[in-house]
Amino acid sequence: MDAWVVTHPGPIPSRPLRPVRVPVPSPGPGEVLVRVEVCAVCRTDLHLAEGDLRPRRPRTTPGHEAVGRVVAAGPGAGRLSPGTRVGAAWLRSACGHCRYCLRGSENLCPRSTYTGWDADGGYAEYLTVPEDFAYPLPAETPAEKLAPLLCAGIIGYRALLRSDLPPGGRLGIYGFGASAHLTAQIAIAQGATVHVLTRSARARELAMTLGAASAGDATDAPPEPLDSAILFAPVGELVPVALAALDRGGTLAVAGIHLSDIPPLTYQRHLFQERTLRSVTANTRADGRAYLQLAMAHPPQVTTVPYPLAEADRALADLAADRVEGAAVLTISSP
Repeated sequence: MDAWVVTHPGPIPSRPLRPVRVPVPSPGPGEVLVRVEVCAVCRTDLHLAEGDLRPRRPRTTPGHEAVGRVVAAGPGAGRLSPGTRVGAAWLRSACGHCRYCLRGSENLCPRSTYTGWDADGGYAEYLTVPEDFAYPLPAETPAEKLAPLLCAGIIGYRALLRSDLPPGGRLGIYGFGASAHLTAQIAIAQGATVHVLTRSARARELAMTLGAASAGDATDAPPEPLDSAILFAPVGELVPVALAALDRGGTLAVAGIHLSDIPPLTYQRHLFQERTLRSVTANTRADGRAYLQLAMAHPPQVTTVPYPLAEADRALADLAADRVEGAAVLTISSP
């Protein structure tokens, strides 16, 4: 099959992502083999390719927002019949027995594994996924509209929960890519006033068409104090900016898996008056199920930019240069 692998992590111009021909994988115990239709491109893939996210294995195939059809099952699997459309997301497995799993925090499991990091992902014609961690998806919805939901949507949903946005509250969103444009729609639908702060003029235009109350540059002050904020841009310099924009008792949730260094914070300006700074670490399957149920009941407007699988390196380059409005998706096979 055709696939892409990260050979030597480094800046995108050094071509860390290379095309290869490899055997179709065989599903292991409890796994299903999926023929990939579409895989969305996530900034985490970019972090892996450039080395911000340290590789856990050599020559890994990235991609953790894959939509496809089950074609075979390994020993002990069989709940998902051949032809079932499923999604393979970031969280690939958790031990199920540690104190974190037992309390419902499988995203914090020390033995958790991740698609496109610990195992080959969706920048390929086929991938395997543990059956218990595959999300059944509707057959009638276009795959390119489903793929971004599997990480951009799910992690944005968890970030929104972590931001403690009160009913009818004022939410600031810093950065406006794939995840942010989906999260904004949830918040607006729930009655929030959303202010978008991003350096991309095109992203600001998209934010306004989706119902944002305002859209400014990333370092601008929002037009009113914020009850909550989510930082999607992997830019540590924006942490004090977002904290300073919070009203008393406000919460900032940092949604990315990687963040550049945070400059020194001033207690009086950034944290006093019970402002809270929180990280967001992956997601649980409960998060995924809850978000996908919400998205199926109230489908979001998913803005995508398609690329053929053969141009996965160009998709990552465009993402790195902020040339993607919404979510980049790799189109791989017909349903």
